[in-house]
Amino acid sequence: MRRFLAAIRFLTILPLPGARGTAEADLAGSTPFFPVVGFVLGTGGAAVAWTLSLATPPLVTSAVIVILLVSFSGGLHMDGLSDTADGFFSSEPRARILEIMRDSQIGAMGVMAVVGVLLVKFAALASLPPADLWRAVFLIPLAGRSALVVQMAVLRSIRPNGLGALFSKARPRLSAICAVAVLALAGWAVAGTCGLGAASLCVLTALGFARYCYWKIGGATGDTYGAGCEIAEIVPALTFAVWPVPLGGLWRAAT
Repeated sequence: MRRFLAAIRFLTILPLPGARGTAEADLAGSTPFFPVVGFVLGTGGAAVAWTLSLATPPLVTSAVIVILLVSFSGGLHMDGLSDTADGFFSSEPRARILEIMRDSQIGAMGVMAVVGVLLVKFAALASLPPADLWRAVFLIPLAGRSALVVQMAVLRSIRPNGLGALFSKARPRLSAICAVAVLALAGWAVAGTCGLGAASLCVLTALGFARYCYWKIGGATGDTYGAGCEIAEIVPALTFAVWPVPLGGLWRAAT
């Protein structure tokens, strides 16, 4: 239970009473519960998306959902994306890239990365019919949190201290396998081959971004983990928007 509470505290802004789940050991061992937290957030987001789609225009619904998805983590992962973009696109040597990523001030590249991710996610969700919108929204948080575990399993932290180092020491390979399985099963359940395709593309995206991080800085930091989460969250929205056949899945088969 402590590790589950630690995952909630780390991945969300939900207030929890008491001090359970605040120890470093609890946080370091919380990665098996990342997909669980993603599942819970996805369920809440899907419920909001379905409700809003009944009463508001698609553009308004999509805007609210995008804001909601960012607010789940208090903008933590979006902050990682902006810092990563500022460093990676600076055309500086590796040591200077890491210095730039430590800077709390956002630069032009960081702004463009944040705006670009939000715009793509908004446009993709706005293009979906209401019957399919909630499916994509359900998978988005699950995809992002699963991608986090995949990155932590394949990349070591290059900083000796901080959150990235804390998770990197554990190298949660078994948790990553379980996260991929949960994501794939959830995708198939709600959207058939489209959901399974989104899950597969999400994993490939996480691995591809991890490879890019290794090429740029030789490993990972807390910022790159957050950036990978945000990038992976785009995948379900885009996949659903461009999928050439009607969505299926166990849910639709049952209804």
